[in-house]
Amino acid sequence: MSGAAKRAASPTRAISPPPLKRKVEPTVTKRTVASFFTPTSQKKPEKITWRVVNNSLVIGKYTTSPGEQPARREKAKVAAFDLDSTLVVTASGNTFPRDSSDWKWFSPNVPVKLQELNADGRLTATHRYHVVIMSNQKRISLQKDLKGGRADSKSLTNFKERVTGVMRQIDIPISVYAATAADENRKPRTGMWKEFVEDYDLDVFGVDLSASFYVGDAAGRPQDHSMVDRGFAMNVGIPFKTPEEFFLNEAAQDVQEPFNPSSYIKSEPADNVPAPFTRQSPRELVIFCGSPGAGKSTFYWNHLEPLGYERVNQDNLKTRQKCIKVAKEFLAAGSSVVVDNTNADPNTRAEWVRVAKEFNVPIRCVYFTSSPELCKHNNAVRAANRALNPESRAPLPGIAFGDFLKRFKEPTMEEGFSDIVRVDFRFQGDDEARRIWGQYWV
Repeated sequence: MSGAAKRAASPTRAISPPPLKRKVEPTVTKRTVASFFTPTSQKKPEKITWRVVNNSLVIGKYTTSPGEQPARREKAKVAAFDLDSTLVVTASGNTFPRDSSDWKWFSPNVPVKLQELNADGRLTATHRYHVVIMSNQKRISLQKDLKGGRADSKSLTNFKERVTGVMRQIDIPISVYAATAADENRKPRTGMWKEFVEDYDLDVFGVDLSASFYVGDAAGRPQDHSMVDRGFAMNVGIPFKTPEEFFLNEAAQDVQEPFNPSSYIKSEPADNVPAPFTRQSPRELVIFCGSPGAGKSTFYWNHLEPLGYERVNQDNLKTRQKCIKVAKEFLAAGSSVVVDNTNADPNTRAEWVRVAKEFNVPIRCVYFTSSPELCKHNNAVRAANRALNPESRAPLPGIAFGDFLKRFKEPTMEEGFSDIVRVDFRFQGDDEARRIWGQYWV
């Protein structure tokens, strides 16, 4: 991290304008009607299998012909799609489907486009796309189904019935991967992709990433609930399109990406970066001010602990009064102290100013400027990667960040500080740590 470093501007990326309102389209295709009137003896075999991995990832596989696929001798092409608001929307107009039949196509040409992907290169089967659905489905309650609960809109049974209907209408070999928990499988994290690659042995000859793509509606646009689909595609390393671009051929727009973790990767050589913090007095009190996940503890271990500062932290000591008691003991013993808490508002900081006056030592403030998006990213990376979590911190709930923002007032010299050190976050670590941290996690 460097106190003088300046955040790089996020790059612009192409996205589509918001979708127009469309009339309800029938989910039945000509292909389905023809199949209905085909004698059973002449129909192609259909097989749908389901399994759950690690009590979290739901996987469904739909096949249209028996036997194994031809052996692959070259890199695979993958056409991956989100499900809701990408392939289908609710027929009822609700945000979430009411039951397994509450769906319609996002556009009437969705099944046609997907069937074309499967038929592409049909004379050489290894050239066609692997078509796969990868969807976050945190509303699914696996435990309810395991306990024999009634099938409702949140049940696994309801999800299976809905997706089975979608796959039958498309009627090509297709798989669905649904992440039901906030773990390594949830987009933008890449657990679903890795499971898919292993399931189909695509790691033998590899995946042609430049020829593959992912289509999803969570693109970081003003009307989108997030940018997890765009982030997922970037993590995997494949091109990304919105449903409007892919299915409706709408033109793309240039907008500024709201958060890009790679812009926080430190690039300056270590010997060219000035020390972000130096001691000014033999004994002093230093308080941190910054959101949870802003990098405060890492800053202490990297820059103040080597200078001999003692650390007081409310996560460990549980109460502010206990922190004050321990800090006074350190100061009485002649040590300098760092208060590694959020210290969001002037009233909280004023208590520490009084402690400094009681011991007649200067008080300094280190102000961490990290944005809420960056702090949530740090929180997710830390919780999911033991190597980057030396203190074994548990993941923080979203309310922790909102609570800080409600209370936060930027520190000023008028509060009684001898100086305020501003820290603009920059990630530092080895190549593997940078690779992990530089991905999208929330």
